Amino acid sequence: MFSLLSELDSTTIIFLCLALGLVLFYEAVNGFHDTANAVATVIYTRAMTPYNAVIMAGIFNFLGVILGGLSVAYTIVHLFPSEVLLNIGSKQGILMMLSMLVAALSWNLGTWYFGIPASSSHTLIGSIVGVALGNAILENSSMIAALNLPKVIGIALSLIISPLVGMLLAGGLLFLLLKFWNTKKRRRIHMTPEQREKKDGKKKPPFWTRISLIGSAIGVSYVHGSNDGQKGIGLVMLSLIAIAPSIFVVNLSSDAYEIKRTHDALYAFQEIVERYPNALVSTPHSDINSTNKDARFTCDLNPNENLLVGLKLLEKLPSFSELSGDDRIQVRRTLMCLDESAKALLKHPEISTGDREILSKIRKDDLLTTVEYAPLWVIISVALALGLGTMIGWRRVVVTIGEKIGKSGMTYAQGFSAQLTAAVSIGIASSTGMPVSTTHVLSSAVAGTMIAGGGGVQSKTVKTIFMAWVLTLPVTILLSGSLYWIAMKLL
Repeated sequence: MFSLLSELDSTTIIFLCLALGLVLFYEAVNGFHDTANAVATVIYTRAMTPYNAVIMAGIFNFLGVILGGLSVAYTIVHLFPSEVLLNIGSKQGILMMLSMLVAALSWNLGTWYFGIPASSSHTLIGSIVGVALGNAILENSSMIAALNLPKVIGIALSLIISPLVGMLLAGGLLFLLLKFWNTKKRRRIHMTPEQREKKDGKKKPPFWTRISLIGSAIGVSYVHGSNDGQKGIGLVMLSLIAIAPSIFVVNLSSDAYEIKRTHDALYAFQEIVERYPNALVSTPHSDINSTNKDARFTCDLNPNENLLVGLKLLEKLPSFSELSGDDRIQVRRTLMCLDESAKALLKHPEISTGDREILSKIRKDDLLTTVEYAPLWVIISVALALGLGTMIGWRRVVVTIGEKIGKSGMTYAQGFSAQLTAAVSIGIASSTGMPVSTTHVLSSAVAGTMIAGGGGVQSKTVKTIFMAWVLTLPVTILLSGSLYWIAMKLL
C-alpha cells in the first residue's frame, strides 16, 4: 500500500501529512486530557505513584486501541450523512476534515490548559456537526438533512445519559459498601489516605484495597483506549479517504475470499429485491458509472442498477489492486448505496421475517466489510499517539478530579466505586458501538460517590465542569462550521 503513495502528487502528500499529523496530535491531546480519569483516583489514594500510574494508563490505553475493534470508529464516521461520505474524496471533504480537526484541537487544548475535565467526545462530535451544518449553509440545503439525524440523536442520548448513569451507579455502589462492607475489620476501605496514615502509620492502602484500585484503574484505561482510540481511527480513515481516495476507499488487503463473500451477499440481496419489486422506487440520483471527478453523487434507493454494477465489478476479482482508482471509488459508492437501500428495505412492512434476518446479516457481516476497515498501521499509529499522550500533561486535570470535586478527601471505597462504574459503563458502550465521554462518566461517578458518602461536592468545580459540558457542543459547532465556511470561500 505504501508503494502506491509514491503515485500521489506533492500537494496531495502535503495535505495527507497535515491531516494525519492533526489527527495523531488530537489523539495525543486526548491522551493527556483524559488520562486524569484513569489515574486521579489511584494517585490520590496512593495506590500508585504518579509515574507508575501514567505508565500503566499509557500501556492499557494502547492495548485498548489495538484490541477494541472498529464499531465506535464507524459510528463516528456515519455522523456524516451518506451524501457527504459518497463525495468525501473532494475539496469539500478535505476542508471538512481540516476544519473539524482544528476546531476540536483548539477546544481540547484550551480546556486542558485551564484544568477543566471537558469531554473529547463532545468536542469531536460538535466539530463534525459544525462542518456538516456549515456545508448545508454553503449549499443552501436543509440543515436537518445535513446530518445523519438517527446517529446524531442516538449519540446525543448516549452522551447525556451516560454521566447520569455513572453518578447513580457509583453512588449506589458506595452506598452498598458503606452498608454491607463496614465492619471493624473492613472499615479501612472507607478511610482517606490521610486517615490511614494517621491511624495505622501507613501511606499505602491495605493490600486488597490497593489491588482493587489498581485493577479498576486498568479497566478505565483499557476502555478509554477502546472507545476514544476508535474515534481517532475513524478520523484517520476519513482523512485518508478524503485526500487519497483511489488508495483508501477500499481495503486493498482484502483477499479473494473476502471479495467473494461480498459478491455472494449481493446475489442474496438481489434475490430478496426480486421478491419485492415494488418495495423501493427510483429516486433522482447521479450516474454511478460516471467518471466525472467533480460530479456530486447521490444514491438511488432502487438497488437494481447498483446491484448490477457491484456484481460486475466484483465478479471473479482476485484483489482490489486489479481495479483502477476510479473503479475502486465506484465499488465503495456502490456498496454504500446498497447499504442505504438495504436499510430502507428493512423498514418495508411486507418484508418477511426470514428475508429481514438475511438482509440484516448481509448488512452486518458482508456488505461493507471491504470498505469499512482500518489498516494495521493506522491502528498502531493511533494507539501509540494515545498511549504516549497519556504519559504527559496529565497533572492539570488530575488535580481537578482528585481534589476539587468533593469537599472532603477521597476514600478508597469512593475511588474504587467511581473507577469500577466508569470501566463497566464505558466497556458496555464500546461493545455496542456507542461513543461516550470517559471524562464525564468518571467525573460524575466521583461526584456520585461524594454525595453518597455524605461529604458533598464543591459547587464551584461542579459548575465549571457543567458549563464546559454545556458549552462544548455549541462552541465547537460554531468554531468548526465557521472555519469550514471561511476555508471554502477562500480556497
